[in-house]
Amino acid sequence: MAGGPREVLTLQLGHFAGFVGAHWWNQQDAALCRPTDAKEPPGELCPDVLYRTGRTLHGQETYTPRLILMDLKGSLSSLKQEGGLYKDKQLDAAIAWQGKLTTHKEEIYPKNPYLQDLLSAEGVLNSDGIWRVKSIPNGKGPPPFTTATTPKPVIPTEGSIRVWSDFLRVHLHPRSICMIQKYNHDGEAGRLEAFGQGESILKEPKYLEELENRLHFYVEECDYLQGFQILCDLHNGFSGVGAKVAELLQDEYSGRGIITWGLLPGPYCLGEPQKNIYRLLNTAFGLVHLSAHSSLVCPLSLGGSLGLQPEPPVNFPHLQYDAALPFHCGAILATALDTVTVPYRLCSSPVSMVHLADMLNFSGKKVVTAGATIPFPLVPSQSLPDTLMQLGEATPWTPLSACGDPSGTCCFAQSVVLRGLDRACHTSQLTPGTPLPSPLHACTTGEEVLAQYLQQQQPRVRSSSHLLLTPCKVVPPYPYLFSSSLSQQGLVLDGPPTGAAVESIPVLGALCSSSSLNRALGDLAKDLARLDLRRWASFMDAGVEQDDLEETLQELRSLAQCYQSGDSLMD
Repeated sequence: MAGGPREVLTLQLGHFAGFVGAHWWNQQDAALCRPTDAKEPPGELCPDVLYRTGRTLHGQETYTPRLILMDLKGSLSSLKQEGGLYKDKQLDAAIAWQGKLTTHKEEIYPKNPYLQDLLSAEGVLNSDGIWRVKSIPNGKGPPPFTTATTPKPVIPTEGSIRVWSDFLRVHLHPRSICMIQKYNHDGEAGRLEAFGQGESILKEPKYLEELENRLHFYVEECDYLQGFQILCDLHNGFSGVGAKVAELLQDEYSGRGIITWGLLPGPYCLGEPQKNIYRLLNTAFGLVHLSAHSSLVCPLSLGGSLGLQPEPPVNFPHLQYDAALPFHCGAILATALDTVTVPYRLCSSPVSMVHLADMLNFSGKKVVTAGATIPFPLVPSQSLPDTLMQLGEATPWTPLSACGDPSGTCCFAQSVVLRGLDRACHTSQLTPGTPLPSPLHACTTGEEVLAQYLQQQQPRVRSSSHLLLTPCKVVPPYPYLFSSSLSQQGLVLDGPPTGAAVESIPVLGALCSSSSLNRALGDLAKDLARLDLRRWASFMDAGVEQDDLEETLQELRSLAQCYQSGDSLMD
């Protein structure tokens, strides 16, 4: 990459963001650990955009995510806040003291059986209790297994996953984890439930200084920082944390891209009115404030609605998942995220975060929707033009922003990525002289096929598209969600199942500035306006004034109006 990689700093805020983030980093790790006989060519995606090299106190080179994550007391399980790569300096200082020592130990959480097996297989824990990281091939990640004794993948069971750290297989830098000790992850008391609570956290000098120190540490070592991606819970008090973080980044690092992914777990739980009302309020306040301080904001959810109207979770023809399990929902959303973020992670001719946002957010449209086809339904005997033609005129991806059915809506701008298809199937393989079934079959490159298909679907839309050979990795601890009709490479079998576990999949992902947001944000504003806030005084007690609510309601309505199509203007 000319001039070096364009670095991105990731901020992960909240527990559901932790589930999505853990899957995201596991997928990055799986891509780094590609076997030496991998069919896909190396070099399409630049891992240095997301990762940083470092050195332990023992002089060993490390390669860790450029990441700051915030979560609540009790959310780490057996994961140490300082990570496992570096020796604890505070402990060393205590041992150097020659006076009397008193040691107080908190209850130790048992390590998840999956991680115990994983660490045993990797063999990186020395007898002195210090992690020894294996040498980094070409400066990138741990080496692939090459011996005949490669351990069989260990698949974590849903019942063994209590928190996101139970299945995170990536080592973190000591400056990554920032714990909010004043609120609890578990229990009914001391929860971070409201937007105002989250905002107030970063008004406290202790937490603000801790965040700023970590930001400065990571930013100052970057040569070509392009921006920040924020993975943020929208449904709880972390929406307020995210709003203050985005505001801080905008003030201190103006000109850098800030792309925020507002994360919502599965559908509403009927019979839990307070949780649902708080979710509504936090989502509304979060979207308004995040869009004010971010280059781009995208809600991500497998639910069908941002508002109070209960809608069933979205459906994928080749996946069976449980929408009530964050472990499942986080995996699917991470796969979508791994695909739609491709443009600013490319080795060759990357699209910067700022340019991607500018392409999508014109005329005040800072909120976008996401969609993905997981996996992209290619049959081995077919070509890309065949598959796209079979999809017909319907929207080719499943909506992932809780904005309802996209049929009948229009798109103003879109960024589309298709990845994981072998080059041989990019174009039509018809015998010369055979009548062409569609104009797509006349294209000479896969890039041309995809661009022409998008032009046919949305003739007047500003589109950007990328076609990659690199698939999405879905090896354990990714949950096994796939139907038996898929091959090891995620293709749709036209014969009997092979019984081989799916290890990688092709994915079609998209970010769209869509008129579906007019209805979704408008419905959210209507639900907000109907609330009798006297019943929810506790939300206001957390630091939100009545004037703040009225302002948020007006901003939400204004935001919704940005997405009116020509048809809705004439209604």
